[in-house]
Amino acid sequence: MSTTSIPGYTYGTDAVPRSPLDLDELERLKEAVLLQEDDLAALRRSREILADQMEAILDVWYGFVADHPQLVRYFGRRETGEPIPEYLARVRARFGQWILDTAAAEYDQAWLDYQHEIGRRHNREKNRTDGVDSLPTIDLRYVIALVYPITATLRPFLAAKGAAPEEVDRMQDAWRKSVLLQVALWSEAYVR
Repeated sequence: MSTTSIPGYTYGTDAVPRSPLDLDELERLKEAVLLQEDDLAALRRSREILADQMEAILDVWYGFVADHPQLVRYFGRRETGEPIPEYLARVRARFGQWILDTAAAEYDQAWLDYQHEIGRRHNREKNRTDGVDSLPTIDLRYVIALVYPITATLRPFLAAKGAAPEEVDRMQDAWRKSVLLQVALWSEAYVR
């Protein structure tokens, strides 16, 4: 699927507002999570490994969310909580692209701006992109809590193509750091 065919995916376009944070602050946050050049290399290596496994990864992640009513309700109708299949499908396509974007490890202005947009879409702008009537925000506590299952469940996929255990460890650590960095950036939309 090309990025232009992903509903609501606006990375690098004029539709994305500029982040209130600048690249200097991004560098300080990278330092705070110990995200270094070797981590960026490990993320880029993971992209090669994960690219053709995205649907299986998303099956695991979506299965996890579906098994927890406190999570799946964010993708359901506001009044009934019944999941909205079209909404889940659109978010899934963007989530798959997020895997590739994370693993590309391009921490430039366009990436920083899109992190702010993702934060907005978890919070006050949650339903706007897909035009749904769902809960208006994903509680930040769940966004933070999901860092662990998202990164822990990647391990078998990172190991699936025969990488040495040490390399798998490096890639998984890099993913943890990157996801923590992203959640920190997303939280800006909640605290403003």
